[in-house]
This record gives sequence, structure tokens and C-alpha cells, in this order.
Amino acid sequence: MTSIPEMSFAVVGAAHPNADGSNRQFEILLCHAGEPVTLVPEPRNPHDRHAVAVYSCRDVQLGYISADRARQFGTQFGGDLVRAVFQRRAAFGAWVRVGFDGKEPHLTSAMLAEPVAQADAPIDEDPGFYPDEIWPDD
Repeated sequence: MTSIPEMSFAVVGAAHPNADGSNRQFEILLCHAGEPVTLVPEPRNPHDRHAVAVYSCRDVQLGYISADRARQFGTQFGGDLVRAVFQRRAAFGAWVRVGFDGKEPHLTSAMLAEPVAQADAPIDEDPGFYPDEIWPDD
């Protein structure tokens, strides 16, 4: 039997508040690379029976594994051999690294690198605003 290789999964839904009032985005800011996270399948979730919640080591929900990946790997997330760690923050929420063979997933420096924005790149290619020319006073 071939084992599933380690994978990185997107954690989405960070903008939504938790039921207990805690803030997912704040909790993501507290997380460090390599911290263990817990994956909890939610087969009774009224919005998606394949939903997989992600909890920090402080037992605060960070969000959910993206729906397409949860549907694809949902049955594996509930196993005893699944190990997951926080990988890094992202604009949409976070990334987690998951191992399916019972071993802690490893993180490389490339996985931890934040995307670098080019300093000289315009924020908006076509801003739609063009200031009037300043004409010399004659």
C-alpha cells in the first residue's frame, strides 16, 4: 500500500469569528511555524459534511481546510496517523503541513518564506485616476 506524501493545505475562513467570540486572525498571528495543529472532521456541519476544522495548539479554531481539499482527503484527516503543524500565515488565512504516515511533517525554508512583493511594482496597474497637469503661471 502506498502512503500519501506530506502536503500543505490552505486554511480558509479566518475572517469569520468563532462561536465563542475568539478571533481567528488574532490566533493565526500567535502561531509559529512548526506548532502542532489539530484537524477535526465535522461530518455534522450544516454547510458542508466534508468540513475539516483546524485548531491551534491553544485549542482555538483557525478556520477550515479548503472545501475542495477537505472533500478529497476528508477520510484521511480523521485517522490516528495524521500529524499536522502550522506552516505560515497567508492573506486568506494560513497554511498547515500535514503528514499522513504518523510522523511529524517537516518544513523547509522555502515553505516558510512569505511571498515577496516588489517594492517598485505599482499597487494598481491602472488606477483610473490621472491628476490634472500643473500649468506654469505666466
